Amino acid sequence: MIIKTFQVKNLYPNKQSFFLLYGENEGFKKEITDIIVKDFQESVLTYDSEEIINNPSIIFSELNNVSLFENKRTLIINRATDKFFFIIEDLLDKNYDDIKIIIRAGVLDKKSKMRNKFEKSKDLVCIPFYIDDSSTLVTLADNFFKKSKVSISQENINIIVERCRGDRKNLYSELAKIESLIKIKNKVTVDDVIKLTNLADNYSYSELSDHCLNRNLKKTTNILNENNYTYEDCIAIVRIMLFKVKRLVVLKENQIKNPNIDNVISVYKPPIFWKDKELVKSQMRAWDLDKIRKLMYKLGEIELLIKKHNINTMNILYDFIISQTKTNS
Repeated sequence: MIIKTFQVKNLYPNKQSFFLLYGENEGFKKEITDIIVKDFQESVLTYDSEEIINNPSIIFSELNNVSLFENKRTLIINRATDKFFFIIEDLLDKNYDDIKIIIRAGVLDKKSKMRNKFEKSKDLVCIPFYIDDSSTLVTLADNFFKKSKVSISQENINIIVERCRGDRKNLYSELAKIESLIKIKNKVTVDDVIKLTNLADNYSYSELSDHCLNRNLKKTTNILNENNYTYEDCIAIVRIMLFKVKRLVVLKENQIKNPNIDNVISVYKPPIFWKDKELVKSQMRAWDLDKIRKLMYKLGEIELLIKKHNINTMNILYDFIISQTKTNS
């Protein structure tokens, strides 16, 4: 069954045993996990899903090894995907008592076996997690500063929230840095915020490539300015962009045979994830076939240039990406 995050506190602690927490908001997932674990009051064991997939006996040995002193326990499984589904079915068949299993996953599409199983069963709990909107993060930050009795401007709060990329986990990390500062001063300035906080985690190479190919100059520039890329990072960015450009070349070639963009994207192999389809569609509109082919060859030249002049890699990458974002040349 699907429940909302605010309904978790209304669940009977000893009735529901299996929980699927999926989505992008790791910070919120951690909060709800803590609520579930607290209600059950037992020992907690944490595993990575790949660890169990490679050796299923780990989890079953643990569940069968009932301690005389611990008759209740919770297992938390991180980074679960549909590859973990056969383990879930085995666990459900065993019908363990006094065991609570929390499965945490990233984004799962509607075709996911694991998601469908938990959504349709009345005995299983499925909780989706979405990126926090700015107003939610602003409220959390505002409450933090009010509780700490610290004077801070709305501008500073907005800067902190902007750097958290929709995840309260990142927000709490940034607030922890500021908390250390407010122990010695009771007012936080713009300079303090800029010095203490950084982008909570680097924008991914893929996101940088996507915004460049989508000709979003503001986003592209922001990502470049917020990150201090190393030589290895620059090579990785070029190669990821090359992968995406090659995909665009194939899509544009297929569009000549079939003008319907949606159909072209739908039949592409390997499949394009539903979340990325609109972005890819926008990229297809932004480039014609001849220019995207030229970009493919330019990327090969840029990689060689970076390897020859590895001291100035960031300058080479920055100039190249900005030039491609600005023009169609």
